[in-house]
Amino acid sequence: MDIKLSLTTPALLFPAISLLLLAYTNRFLTIANLIRGLHSKYKENPNDIIIGQLSNLRKRLVLIKNMQLLGISSLFLCVLTMFLLYAQVFLLGEFIFGVALILLMISLGISIKEIQISIRALNIQLSDMEYPLKK
Repeated sequence: MDIKLSLTTPALLFPAISLLLLAYTNRFLTIANLIRGLHSKYKENPNDIIIGQLSNLRKRLVLIKNMQLLGISSLFLCVLTMFLLYAQVFLLGEFIFGVALILLMISLGISIKEIQISIRALNIQLSDMEYPLKK
C-alpha cells in the first residue's frame, strides 16, 4: 500500500496541537498559582500536609513540562514534514510525520497520567472534608 502525504495532511494537526498546548499552558499556570499559594501558607504555618501537596504538584509540573515539550516537538516535526514534502523529499517527510504522530500520542498519554494524579489529589482533599460528616 503506497501512502502519499500532501502538504495539507500535517497542517491538519496545527489546530489540534495548538489547542493542546493552550490547555497544557493553562494547567501549568493553575499549578504555578497553587504552588505560590501553598508556599505562602507553608511560610506562615509549616506542616507535612502542605509538603505532601507540594510534592504532588512538583510531579505534575514535571509531567506538564514533558507534555509541552513533546507537543511542541510534534508541531515542529509537522512543520518540518511540510517543508520536506514541499522540497519533494517524500520518504523522509513521511517518516518524520510518523515520528510527530508518535510524539503527540506520548504527550497525550502523559496528559492522562497527569489527570489521574490530579484526580487522586482532589479525592484525598474531598475525603478529608467528608470524614467529619460521616461521624
